[in-house]
Amino acid sequence: MNKRNLGKDGLTVSAMGLGCMGMSEFYGPADDRESIETIHLALELGVDFLDTADMYGRGQNEELVGKAIKGQRDRFVIATKFAVLRGADGSFVGVSGKPDYVRSACEASLRRLGIDVIDLYYQHRVDPEVPIEETVGAMADLVAEGKVRFIGLSEAGPETIRRAHAVHPVTALQSEYSLWSRDLENEIIPLCRSLGVGIVPYSPLGRGFLTGKINTPEDVSIEGDARTQRFPRFRDENFRKNRQMVKKVEDIAEAKGCQPSQLVLAWVLSRGEDMVPIPGTKRRTYLKENLGALNISLSPEEIREIGQAVPAGEVSGTRYDDLGMSMIEN
Repeated sequence: MNKRNLGKDGLTVSAMGLGCMGMSEFYGPADDRESIETIHLALELGVDFLDTADMYGRGQNEELVGKAIKGQRDRFVIATKFAVLRGADGSFVGVSGKPDYVRSACEASLRRLGIDVIDLYYQHRVDPEVPIEETVGAMADLVAEGKVRFIGLSEAGPETIRRAHAVHPVTALQSEYSLWSRDLENEIIPLCRSLGVGIVPYSPLGRGFLTGKINTPEDVSIEGDARTQRFPRFRDENFRKNRQMVKKVEDIAEAKGCQPSQLVLAWVLSRGEDMVPIPGTKRRTYLKENLGALNISLSPEEIREIGQAVPAGEVSGTRYDDLGMSMIEN
C-alpha cells in the first residue's frame, strides 16, 4: 500500500482510507459483523486510515470502530468529527463549535472509540455563530493536552480555512469531491495547497451513483437508505440525466478493462498526491473492488476523457437537500 502525507506536520496514511459511516446509518440495514470483518480486511490489505464521526448512528459508528480496532489500535489512524447535533429521534438540530462543546464531544468520542488519543479530529460543519478562532483554539488545547494529534475541518469555505490555519495548523480538509462534485477545484484546492493542508475527499463514488451499480431510484429505495430522501441527485428527472453521464463512465471503464468504481477512484487519486479519498463500504467485496483503483494508471488523455464524461457543473441536482446545503460553506 502506498502512503500519502496529509498536511506538512507528519501525518502519513494509506493512499486510500475507509469511510465507515454507512456501516451504521443512511445506506440501508446495518450488519456489524460484516462491517467489522471489512475493517479487519482493510488493515490486512494495507488500509490504515479509518473515518467516522460522533453523529453517525448517534455514536454507534464510533463504538463499532472501537470494537473493530480493539487490540490493534496502534496500527490504525483514526479520524472522527464533532459539531453536528442530533435529537433523540435522529433529527438534525444544529451545529455547535462552542469551546466547551468541543471538549465534551472529544471526551465522548474517546470513550466510544476506546482510545486515548484521536489521530485526526475534524470540525464536521462550521458553526456560523461561533468565531472559528474560538473553535480551533479549543481544538488546539486538545492537541496540547495529548487528546488529539492533528486537527481538520470539513466543508469549510476559503476564509474559514485561512482564519483557522492562522490559529493552529490545519492538517486536512474533508469535503465532498468526485467526478460529479467538483466545487473545490477553483479556489479551495489551490488554497489548501498554498497552506499545506491535505485534502480528504468523501463520497468519491458519488454515494454509489458512479459505481454503475445503481440503475433506477428503486435500487436505493430500501429501508434505512436515505439517498432518495436526502440527496436530490437520486430523484426523478435528476436521476435520469445523471444516469446518462454515468453510462459514459461505464463505457470508458469497459474500454480500460476495469470497474467504473475503480476508474473514478483512480481519477480522484490522480488529482494530486495530497489527496486521500475515503470511499465508504460495509462489505468486503466492495472494499477489494475499490482498492483495485490503486493499481490503475491513467494517462493525461484518459484523465481528460474521464473529466469530460461528467463535466464540472453539469450534474443535475444539488449535493444535499436544503438542510444539508445550509450547513455547507461556499
